[in-house]
Amino acid sequence: MDSSASISHSHQLPSPPNQMTLQQTNLCASSSSIYLHVILLFSTCLLCLQTTITAIALTNETDRLALFKFKESVPQDPFNMLSSWNDSMNFCNWHGITCDRQHQRVTALNLEGYKLHGSISPNIGNLTFLRLINLQNNSFYGEIPQEVGHLYRLQQLNLNNNTLEGEIPSSLSNCSNLRAFGIGINKLSGTIPSSLYNVSSLQILSVAVNQLNGTLPLNIGLNLPNHHKLYLGSNEISGTLPASLGNLVNLIVLTLSENKLSGEIPKKSKKKSPSMVSTIGLLLNVSYKELYQATCGFSLSNLIGYGSIGVVYKGALDQEERLVAIKVLNLQHKRASKSFMVECNALQNIRHRNLVKILTCCSSMDYSGNQFKALVFEFMTNGSLDIWLHPERDNKNQSSNLSLLQRLNIAIDVASVIDYLHNHSTQPVIYCDLKPNIILLDNDMVAHVSDFGLARLLPTTNDSSQKQSSTIGIKGSIAYAAPEYGMGGEASTEGDVYSYRIFLLEMFLGKRPIDEMFKDGLNLHNFAKMALPEGLVQIVDPILLPREVEEMQTSTLAREDNNKNEIQEDKETLDIVNLCHIDANLHKCLVSVLEIGLACSMESPKERMNMEEVTREMHLIKNAFLGSKICRGGLI
Repeated sequence: MDSSASISHSHQLPSPPNQMTLQQTNLCASSSSIYLHVILLFSTCLLCLQTTITAIALTNETDRLALFKFKESVPQDPFNMLSSWNDSMNFCNWHGITCDRQHQRVTALNLEGYKLHGSISPNIGNLTFLRLINLQNNSFYGEIPQEVGHLYRLQQLNLNNNTLEGEIPSSLSNCSNLRAFGIGINKLSGTIPSSLYNVSSLQILSVAVNQLNGTLPLNIGLNLPNHHKLYLGSNEISGTLPASLGNLVNLIVLTLSENKLSGEIPKKSKKKSPSMVSTIGLLLNVSYKELYQATCGFSLSNLIGYGSIGVVYKGALDQEERLVAIKVLNLQHKRASKSFMVECNALQNIRHRNLVKILTCCSSMDYSGNQFKALVFEFMTNGSLDIWLHPERDNKNQSSNLSLLQRLNIAIDVASVIDYLHNHSTQPVIYCDLKPNIILLDNDMVAHVSDFGLARLLPTTNDSSQKQSSTIGIKGSIAYAAPEYGMGGEASTEGDVYSYRIFLLEMFLGKRPIDEMFKDGLNLHNFAKMALPEGLVQIVDPILLPREVEEMQTSTLAREDNNKNEIQEDKETLDIVNLCHIDANLHKCLVSVLEIGLACSMESPKERMNMEEVTREMHLIKNAFLGSKICRGGLI
């Protein structure tokens, strides 16, 4: 190799390091570019996130401010239900407010039954995520703001029983998801917006007891295919009933009375499926003429019951001659009209298997031009519990067939429905007048509680200071009413518990609380308390005892009559009776039931069992009794 070549080669050796340096420079530049892109992307994401957070904050702030404006429009809040509406907590935790989890936007405003007095702020239209507004049973006045029409997600708008005035906003037709709209019992006037009938999602429309006028659209039955409850009664709506009403195949409630409407209510075709043609649940108003004919002119032969504010007839209604019970109110009684409204509202809005079912009502004029009001109920073939417990002497009746198990079932039926009214109904209800003659028995001897004429609604709160406070009027029959009622105490759930105690003792002892033997301080409670547990056979209804024990009990009762109603304690005789004749499990069952009755009748209302506890205990007693029968292979 020559020197030139060597030199040339030596000059080429540094070249690779120069290329590497250039590549490293390019790599560094590329890495810097990547880092720059990452930083830019991260910054962009942060900016987007900040924008989203800012947007959420702004929309949440809109809801918060709208709620504050709503509160400002309610100057009177007697139960301080809006006291939590302040900046000390997130508005989603305010009383009556529900928010969705994702957006933290207000989806429900539920302030039913708190006696709120004020107007409805137009700012409510800014709560655009609202699906439920429930302000019924308050004292809201003024107009329904047009801004409600901005709530396109709204599904339920309940404003019943306030003092709202003005017209129904036509903007409500923009609420395309609206399913239930209730403005009954207000002072609204004008016509029902025709556009409202075009909201095909609407299932319940309640505008009864207002001052609305106008006519019903001819296509009402075509535009509301999903409608199943339509309350139009007590307004000034005129014209002919549209034939298209017959197309409302899902309709189960229709009230039209006390309007200026003419024509007949279109009937559903009998060619439709049984669920469509059955009218057992259809609440169509009936005329005085129909009820007159159904009862053969309100004949005494069809009279099946009576009370202070009305009488009850048996009748055969419609072409199917379906048996019904028709309660005709005595409108001379000062409580009759209010009782009519209370009972209609209670029985239409509350559902339980052990409540009597209201079928229809009538508010009209009789043939003499007098005002006439009546309620039509499902007919109970076995009548009232009272006639089973206390048959007339000349009527050897079905009382002997009312077994212990049947009485247990009836006691549980009644406890269950009172527990439901107190603790599980949408709005708590105090029954106020529990007694055997308003407990009706169907063909299967299932008990149904009827007669809501004295029922009271409670605000939806657990604060005892917020119970309904009206002390005006009767709070139940004297023999069954709690002692605090006699001292002007307010109606309460504890009062119902006391009435249940009287009912329970009466059913298992077979004696009315007004029996002539109860005097000089002796009553049902003391009668049972003094005898239990050893003297059970002396006080229990003889029908529940084996024949041998019943004969001995009759002898004991004869001694009571000869000794000024004082229970004679013959320990030796009682021990023989209890050990030799009465079954131990029967004895335990009866003692347990009567002890429940005693626990419900404590003088202090706070010391009484509540109906949830009573229902649970009665189920346990029944199951224990049935279990003992099954274990022994016995028959009930």
